[in-house]
Amino acid sequence: FFLSQIREKQTKQNNITFISSSFPLPPSPHRTVYLDHAGATLFPQSQLTSFTNDLMENVYGNPHSQNISSKLTHETVEHVRYRILAHFHTSSEDYSVIFTAGSTAALKLVAEAFPWVSPGPECSGSRFCYLTDSHTSVVGMRKVTTAMNVTSIPVRPEDMRLAERRAAAASDPDCQLPHLFCYPAQSNFSGTRYPLSWIGEVKAGRMCPVSVPGKWFVLLDAASYVSTSPLDLSVHQADFVPLSFYKLFGFPTGLGALLVNNRVAPLLRKTYFGGGTAAAYLAGEDFYIPRSSVAERFEDGTISFLDVIALKHGFDALERLTGGMENIKQHTFTLAQYTYTALSALRYPDGAPVVRIYSDSEFSSPEEQGPIINFNVLDHSGNIIGYSQVDKMASLYNIHVRTGCFCNTGACQRHLGISDEMVKKHLQAGHVCGDDVDLIDGQPTGSVRISFGYMSTVEDAQAFLRFIIAMQLHQSDGQPLPQTMPAEAGAPSESEAQDAIPAIMDGCTSGVCSDLPSTVGAADLHSPLPMTTGTQHTPLERAAGVLDGGLGPYVITNLYLYPIKSCAAFEVTTWPLGNQGLLYDRSWMVVNHNGVCLSQKQEPRLCLIQPFIDLQQKVMVLKAKGMEPIEVPLEEDGEQAQIYQSKVCADRVNTYNCGEKISSWLSRFFGRPCQLIKQSSKFQRSAKKQGKDQPAGTTASLSLVNEAQYLLINRSSVLELQQQLNASDENGKEELFPMKDLISRFRANIITNGTRAFEEEKWDEISIGSLRFQVSGPCHRCQMICIDQQTGQRNQNVFQKLSERRERKVNFGVYLMHMSLDLSSPRFLSVGSQVCPVLKENAECPDLPASD
Repeated sequence: FFLSQIREKQTKQNNITFISSSFPLPPSPHRTVYLDHAGATLFPQSQLTSFTNDLMENVYGNPHSQNISSKLTHETVEHVRYRILAHFHTSSEDYSVIFTAGSTAALKLVAEAFPWVSPGPECSGSRFCYLTDSHTSVVGMRKVTTAMNVTSIPVRPEDMRLAERRAAAASDPDCQLPHLFCYPAQSNFSGTRYPLSWIGEVKAGRMCPVSVPGKWFVLLDAASYVSTSPLDLSVHQADFVPLSFYKLFGFPTGLGALLVNNRVAPLLRKTYFGGGTAAAYLAGEDFYIPRSSVAERFEDGTISFLDVIALKHGFDALERLTGGMENIKQHTFTLAQYTYTALSALRYPDGAPVVRIYSDSEFSSPEEQGPIINFNVLDHSGNIIGYSQVDKMASLYNIHVRTGCFCNTGACQRHLGISDEMVKKHLQAGHVCGDDVDLIDGQPTGSVRISFGYMSTVEDAQAFLRFIIAMQLHQSDGQPLPQTMPAEAGAPSESEAQDAIPAIMDGCTSGVCSDLPSTVGAADLHSPLPMTTGTQHTPLERAAGVLDGGLGPYVITNLYLYPIKSCAAFEVTTWPLGNQGLLYDRSWMVVNHNGVCLSQKQEPRLCLIQPFIDLQQKVMVLKAKGMEPIEVPLEEDGEQAQIYQSKVCADRVNTYNCGEKISSWLSRFFGRPCQLIKQSSKFQRSAKKQGKDQPAGTTASLSLVNEAQYLLINRSSVLELQQQLNASDENGKEELFPMKDLISRFRANIITNGTRAFEEEKWDEISIGSLRFQVSGPCHRCQMICIDQQTGQRNQNVFQKLSERRERKVNFGVYLMHMSLDLSSPRFLSVGSQVCPVLKENAECPDLPASD
């Protein structure tokens, strides 16, 4: 029923195939399924083409000048203002358009300009009331009001609905004390649509957030709502309406507006004045007369006029492709309703739900519910799977979702049952807004959100549903499900679209390194570490829980360094240490034309570039199929090197460009502009976590690694994962994941043998000869482990199996940091060297398996 309904509406509302073809997503071997339209929607190619053609054919000058090009700009900008007002069914007689940097800037403008009255001996003062289901930028207005000694009052949605049902007490009509009530037309958390009738009821005094004498004004936060629904300001005459245009058009970003009811505009106060806002002023005395136009008075400085002109092309494309906002409203709601119904029906074999949906509606009407679905995935026991884990899994299927609390803490707390005390506790535990700490003591800190736009299709919805089913249900019932591989995730056939999802719903309810030379000159330069024959436990080791005979013997079986970040490994048998780890490990990285570091997540073919280091010749040789080998010097030319600033994991690093020759080589290989840069030897990137016994006044140094100086994995851990992966092979005839292949996926520096899987996570520190290393924590894995380091091809099974084995926390391997490293004489790591671990104080020493 839903599929036929969607198809019928798509036919009526324009050719959906034509619309989809207008949105070319970034090149990818797999179709991208974009489901974060509430965060930012997509723009059609025609919109961008039309805009750039406009810029090529016209000259637009500064609108504050008086020349011909400037007058063209001014007139075009004014035309766009009229276009905006017409879109919201109003005109310049009733509303003014003030361009801002976004809806947040518009909200800040209201907070600063509203005619607040501070309390006094004969006056109780203004009230600032806001719905708790509001964006952070609305709640943040209270910092401005607090500075003015104005009382801020959070109002729960249920309290407003209660006030809606009972008449407000009669107030003194002569009292004009101004109060402001802010609420969203649509919750950006759950998609709940709050009644637009509240605007008139609150302004008329028939419904009040709190019972105080005075006059109420209403700010309607429409940023989320108007992206998929029409708003008629001739009927619902809010006093202030903030907007962000990227939510409506996708482009331009960083541009918004505040629509101000002209009846309210004279009440607004302004302190600062910028260029273009003054009718006259004096530099020598406090004399300033503002311009009469509301927009000119509040638009400080030159507006982003080219972005404003781009809005015209956004409106043109929107109307041409969709036929209007009512069509968008119906189309997006139908997709959300279909997906909600399917998600709600998904069950484990015992009848337990697969997801927990956070909603105030049953998705029965677009008047009450927008095209947003907020949920958490549950395991078969009913425990929540962290949103970060779901996000990583979704990325394997090229499905883009949003996770966290979505800048709406109030709604997040209400739906997830998070108390104020828990929020503070989570902060103390290290969780901050926007991070990937998704579970604390088993309780969720956020959720997953999907949202639809007018270019979304039923295939997008089905791809998402197949992902949830493939992620969860195929593990439980053992039955093959009609799922798609990542390459097909967003594009099921018509017959699959008609047959697969209903059938699923019904059923659910009843490297890289193997051929590299082992050394290139290193073994001839230095002798390896001495091999230790026994373990003598220090008092520290005994206190930490190391029991005689309880551990080991452990030895290094493989050593790898990765000279270029995200490129292939270079395997060695003996290698010198530097103050940042293995010498030259992650010293270089490939960046795009914007200087942004490329990783295998964006460019899997990085693993096909094989670096070889010759310490004697002081060069690194790069090889790749179809390319001539090329040499890169190991060290920079101090006089010629020009230093640039780059970023790695939010850290600023000083780098230098390795030259046009290697840039051209990389650009030919990848088919797009690329450069090779190296961390400057004169720059020290300080580690966030300092090791124990770090000398006072010193900090541990990092290369271009993500977290720590070394990464260690245990062969026993790899073996367990290998057995799980190969056991899932239905044919059972060939080894799908050879040991060397799996090891290469985890891109570790030090590989050891072991007695038990994941025992390395119980280690506090290790010693290798005279060298000591602190274990600084587990490595949290991302989708890069799904990339075959020999071919660059993706296979999500590795991540999925590891996720199952590790109870949804995809940890594999541990980070190591030097402890009091003395480089006054050369230090080395060697294959065959014994590794002596020290257990954490609260860790139990594992029982060793009996010898055969």
